[in-house]
Amino acid sequence: MTESTTEQGGVFARERQHHIARMVEEHGRVRVSDLATRFAVSEVTIRKDLLALESEGQVVRTHGGAIPPHISRPEAAFEIRERMQADEKAVIGAAAAATVDDGESIVFDASTTALATARALKTRGGWTQLTVITNGLRIATELAGYPGIRVLMLGGWLRWEALSLVGPLGDGVFSRINVQKAFVGAAGFAIDSGLSDATEEEAQIKRSMVQAAREVFAIVDHTKWGRAAFATFCRIEAITTVLTDAEAPREMVDAVRSHGISVHQVDRSTNPIRPAGIRPDVGTRS
Repeated sequence: MTESTTEQGGVFARERQHHIARMVEEHGRVRVSDLATRFAVSEVTIRKDLLALESEGQVVRTHGGAIPPHISRPEAAFEIRERMQADEKAVIGAAAAATVDDGESIVFDASTTALATARALKTRGGWTQLTVITNGLRIATELAGYPGIRVLMLGGWLRWEALSLVGPLGDGVFSRINVQKAFVGAAGFAIDSGLSDATEEEAQIKRSMVQAAREVFAIVDHTKWGRAAFATFCRIEAITTVLTDAEAPREMVDAVRSHGISVHQVDRSTNPIRPAGIRPDVGTRS
């Protein structure tokens, strides 16, 4: 029999997967390398096992391993959320990066879509004097040392789930600087509740970002539309532009536009990288 059918000691693939699922449940996390050693199979085989278990909802794959699917925290860990709707976030991030002008001061929250925007800024390149303010550790790390981009980190308490700094320690920065654009993700986006987040701590620092910026860009994929998370940080009337993917619900898109807000839907067939200052005709404020 081949390795995909049976392994050391006659352990069939399905039985091995059962053991893996139980280990994930008992220990809270497993690593591919450890599982490969334990079951005397290749890491490729273990990854296939984890893929099969994830398709059944028994585990959630992470970088180098897996964790249980039932996350008891109010939001999934950053590395898990980063994998969700990754394609949509990439095109939204590219569209957001296309709106940035060199010489501006912009602010990013700690969302995974903001991280996609930061990566798109690097892909676009050509910066000489762009300032990025953020409370996101991953975003600061992504942009650190990149030519022409200065990074200013907000202070605060570390939230490991979002790899972010939160709390009032970061608020004072905004009284001393000018911010042209804020790019904020959200756990929920609805007409009545606006942009909302899973925790008050994260919402509090995002409120400061929104209040400090001249323009507010909501960077939200279609899964966030029509949802209201725990804490609102930006009412709909404060949003300048919404950048989302092609699957955003049509009725709500029209409703948002009726409030005079630009909505730009992008997909992988669209090339959103444009010279700064050139934007598609997606509706404007009245």
